[in-house]
Amino acid sequence: MLKSLKKELDKCQHSDRFRFARQIRNLEKSKLSKSVFDSKVDKLVADIMDSKNNCQKRARAIPDIIDFPLELPITAEVDKIRQLLTNNQVLVIAGDTGSGKTTQIPKICLQAGFGRRGLIGHTQPRRLATVSVANRIAEELNTEVGDGVGYQIRFNEILSESTYLKLMTDGILLAEIQNDKYLNKYDVIIIDEAHERSLNIDFLLGFLKQLLEKRTDLKLIITSATIDIEKFSQHFSRAPIVSVSGRTYPVETRYLPLEYLEEGLADQLQLNGILDALEQIITKGDKDKKGSEDVLVFFSSEREIRETALAIRKRKFRHCEVLPLYARLRQSEQSKIFSEHKGRRIILATNVAETSLTVPGIKYVIDTGFARISRYSIQSKIQRLPIEPISKASANQRQGRCGRVSDGVCIRLYSEQDFTERADYTDSEIKRTNLASVILRMLSLNLGDIENFPYLEKPETKSINDGFKLLNELNAINQNRGLTAIGKKMAILPVDPKLSRMLVVANTQACLHEVLIIVSALSIQDPRELYGDFSQRAQERLAKFNHQDSDFLSLVNLWADYEKKRQESTQNQLKKHCKTHFLSFMRMREWREIHRQLLLSCKQLGLRVNKEPGTYEAIHRSIIAGSLNQIATKLDNKTYIGSRNKKFTVSRTSVVTSLNPKWIVTGELVETSQTFASMAAKIQPKWVESMAPHLVKREYLEPHWSKKSQAVMAYEKVQLYGLTIIEKALVNYSDINADVSRSLFIAEGVVAGEIISNRQFIKRNIDFLLSLTKEEEKLRRPDLYISDREIIRFYEERIPKGVNSTRQLETWLNNLSTDKKDILLMTRNNILSKDPAHDRAIYFPDYTAVQKNRLSINYEFDPGSVRDGATVKVPEKILNQLEQADIDWAVPGIMREKCIALLKGLPKSLRKKLIPISTLVDDILPSMTSADGELVDALVSHVVKVKQVKLSREDFEAIDLPAHLRIKIKVSNEKGEILDFGDQLSLIRKNITPNGEGKSLEKSEEKIHPIQQQELRDWDFGELPERVEIGEELVMIRHPALVDRQDSVEIKLFADQRQAESSHKFGLIRLFILRSTSQHNMLKKKFKKLQEKNALLVPSQLKEMAKSAVVASYLSAFKLEDFLPRDQKSFEKVLNSGKSDLHRAGEQIAYILEEFFNTRYGLLRSLAELNSKEFGYFIDDIKRQLHHLMTEKSLLETKFDWLKQYPRYLNAIQFRLSRIPHLGNKDREHTEELTMHWLKYEELCKQHLVKNPGELTHLRWMLEEYRVSLFAQNLGTKIPVSGKRLEKQFELIQS
Repeated sequence: MLKSLKKELDKCQHSDRFRFARQIRNLEKSKLSKSVFDSKVDKLVADIMDSKNNCQKRARAIPDIIDFPLELPITAEVDKIRQLLTNNQVLVIAGDTGSGKTTQIPKICLQAGFGRRGLIGHTQPRRLATVSVANRIAEELNTEVGDGVGYQIRFNEILSESTYLKLMTDGILLAEIQNDKYLNKYDVIIIDEAHERSLNIDFLLGFLKQLLEKRTDLKLIITSATIDIEKFSQHFSRAPIVSVSGRTYPVETRYLPLEYLEEGLADQLQLNGILDALEQIITKGDKDKKGSEDVLVFFSSEREIRETALAIRKRKFRHCEVLPLYARLRQSEQSKIFSEHKGRRIILATNVAETSLTVPGIKYVIDTGFARISRYSIQSKIQRLPIEPISKASANQRQGRCGRVSDGVCIRLYSEQDFTERADYTDSEIKRTNLASVILRMLSLNLGDIENFPYLEKPETKSINDGFKLLNELNAINQNRGLTAIGKKMAILPVDPKLSRMLVVANTQACLHEVLIIVSALSIQDPRELYGDFSQRAQERLAKFNHQDSDFLSLVNLWADYEKKRQESTQNQLKKHCKTHFLSFMRMREWREIHRQLLLSCKQLGLRVNKEPGTYEAIHRSIIAGSLNQIATKLDNKTYIGSRNKKFTVSRTSVVTSLNPKWIVTGELVETSQTFASMAAKIQPKWVESMAPHLVKREYLEPHWSKKSQAVMAYEKVQLYGLTIIEKALVNYSDINADVSRSLFIAEGVVAGEIISNRQFIKRNIDFLLSLTKEEEKLRRPDLYISDREIIRFYEERIPKGVNSTRQLETWLNNLSTDKKDILLMTRNNILSKDPAHDRAIYFPDYTAVQKNRLSINYEFDPGSVRDGATVKVPEKILNQLEQADIDWAVPGIMREKCIALLKGLPKSLRKKLIPISTLVDDILPSMTSADGELVDALVSHVVKVKQVKLSREDFEAIDLPAHLRIKIKVSNEKGEILDFGDQLSLIRKNITPNGEGKSLEKSEEKIHPIQQQELRDWDFGELPERVEIGEELVMIRHPALVDRQDSVEIKLFADQRQAESSHKFGLIRLFILRSTSQHNMLKKKFKKLQEKNALLVPSQLKEMAKSAVVASYLSAFKLEDFLPRDQKSFEKVLNSGKSDLHRAGEQIAYILEEFFNTRYGLLRSLAELNSKEFGYFIDDIKRQLHHLMTEKSLLETKFDWLKQYPRYLNAIQFRLSRIPHLGNKDREHTEELTMHWLKYEELCKQHLVKNPGELTHLRWMLEEYRVSLFAQNLGTKIPVSGKRLEKQFELIQS
């Protein structure tokens, strides 16, 4: 039984034969029971009968008689072709355009007995050609399309069980390979228009070469124009070639090169050339009255077609109809070229009309010589569309479009020499496009090594590698170039790999519904008719579908609206809706069909369509996954820069144009005259990083310990193909480099004390190291005990690897046994390799005592800095209690070095008398103490005593000691604010209290001691001590004193004793005035009259003369310059003795003042009479003297004893004036000497905190007496005075 069934297999369909043979083999080997065996055999017999019936059904559908039109050149070769087809597995048929090969070869196959057991598969490169050829062959075979002859194009299939001839696009045949590797349903495969060398054709020819070895019963016919046919023959082991002539009528070729036409721009030249050629055809009688007079003009772009159509219509040629023809044109518009018409047609076409599509009735062809050729750039990863000169083969193809119905004329708008110099053939598409889709399909079909695949023309290795790179970018292949799980899913989805990747990712992002819509739209030509004559209106009408941030979501909005209308409307209403919204009805249908097929494919793969709307982020993450080479950032207002430094602009129809976002993802980039993206969407760069972890390059900068994160962090720079998508993101570095992280954790975290933890070892180690550091800084020996490297090594030896953050440290410590809990605690024993004698540290105390106050001393080792060395911290409130000696002796440890430095800084003449200096210092230092005063004074005293040399304090003034030998003072207020810093106590006091007052006086509202009182009018408050102590931790010494408040006095505390004494003196005067009202009033009246009487004589600076004179009278009467009472008894005693003397004191002061005013006036008059040119110095000197004698404060600050000398001083001036005629150089010399002394005195006055203010006052009157001795010696002096005495007084004050 089984043997008889084997004989029947040759009568079955090819698609069933191998399946039946396998079932028979299985039955032969089986050990089934008879009943089961018989059941399976019966089922097999029935299946075989069905298969045989299908073959018979096809055979019956084939016409018994098949005719071949005698006018077609191929008819003469029918018998030869049939015989060669029968005897050979592969046949190459070369025929010129018009030879009839496309329509007649399938009929020859039928006549040769094929098409019964399997289909005759006939491929076409374009859908339009597929449909038109199917209609033509069906008409010749007298059958209906869908019956014996059927076709299948993308999402449109018209076939039946009786179909024996199937027309299809080469893409359809490729898709069938996915499910049927052996193409078992086919008896014969015809690859038509193979000369076009599209990517699909080249892949099919390579695949079929492998398949024919396995399917010896399969016939293959390759048809081509007469273009490089030997290549096809050699590819299939020198398959026989049949050449068929093509032209039924001769074609005349005319060359009208544009350079001989009107001058102008290139576009205008071409337009003029076309118009001139049309003028020749239409107006000069170049017509064929027996046939059609239609004209076919070839262009390189749609823009040229629109511009030329407009120009032709303006010429208004009679009885001429202008029709455009290009791929993006509506189907209804394309179909017009096949309709009957009257008059002449001028068809303006791109190279869509160059090959398989035959435009009927063409007599004239005008060839511009250019075409837009798609080329893929491996470097920029952009599909370029440059306009290039066509090849000779393409030019001949264009020429072949005419002369089919009558003699033809081909007008070439270039020279014959240009033609001969052009390339013979156009590069095959496999050399001009990315090979990712081909490679993905080959990997899916397990076709072996991609490099060794039998290509008709092997692409360059770099092109193959680039295809693999794209698949790697899409995560479709692994390192061994095998398919990943993602890649296997992508291979099943019938779209470009980039788009299939979007779908796979969309499933994980819960947005498959939206991405399916977007991907299906991107798979076809844009259904929106945004270009053409009505582009502006189209954009306005379609604007309502625009999404504010994304062109891709605009497609989703458009889809939703269309689907709603489709469900609500009839077909005519839907077509009207499409027309009013500038949508192609056919492309919208195609969009839906692609969506339907993709939806089915996704469901077969188990991908789930989301029910809830996908988020913006999820949708665009999915798009990014398939568009990683199309990410860009804004370069300027119009330009974006993408990966690999690609610069491009976004189409004006995109919503992104007005939005101008920082980052975008685009649809395919296309390069024409410039690079542009027609679709784009706003994105965030972090989305890109998450979608391309296998592609991004990460650079880590500035690894560091982060106190905030308690881990080692670094700044991550993320780049994708040279485009920086993340400039500086903070990331955890421990997962990136654990070793470096551990080192940084220890050095910058643990050692630097930057970890946040309650562990005891942290604080204790910090305190321990701080104590060591302080010892080192005191001794000025950094790293004396331990270096940073040793501290780091201490922790590295104890903290295990893998611990590089605070959290990991805590975990490790928690797991330690009890006896190891203190493993990280530092002691002198476990960290110090050497423990030098640190007894010297006692000479560098942390505190110094000053009048019961403990002032802290800080040490810094910072050579070159002003803060280098020791610094005593002094509160502002006790600043006036400090003496320079307190500071000098605060740090015994530097005494020896400082004394040596001071002595070595002396002039050589002195220094050489002290050699050896270090020995001298060692001898005298033990006997030097703070009781000796300031260090310099003590040093001078002991050196003089030991060496018997003349040495003074002034000898050391020019010596500049290193910073670490000068003990600094840092003064701060109660808030801790630093008020001043320096190494000279006197200068600091001056800076803080520049006028000798102000800050030294406590704030009026602040009462810090019970002794402070206000509104006192008599001494009824007990004894007033000279000093009081305030505070416990900070002991402030303050000096109580009376303060004059005009109608009363108050007791205040002063930080400065001299200020206290001055204030107390005037406070006493106020109390005396309050107790002697009548005397006070009498004095006021007296001095007021005196001022009024001498109004013109009183110097202008004495505005308060009367008031000051009253106070001066009290000072004199109560003798307050000699004694200031501080208790009630003393006060009363001074009051009683002074009241009686007030009248006398007033009279004396009045006399002195009146005498001074009158004499001064006379002196000034005398000076005015002198020649200022000759006696200028003389005049100036006397005027200065008069001014200084009577200043605003003279009466208040000058003792009465000195006021009594004023008449003598004025007499001395008069005597000097009297000697004017006899003045010589001596007067000038004396004046210069006095001026020098006065300036020196004024400088000392500015230093208000001098040690001996009484001596400074005495100096002032010594200067006045010295004047008398120089200019009026005969008047005598009150005190002994000379130049030497003055110098000694200056030295005394400055010491």
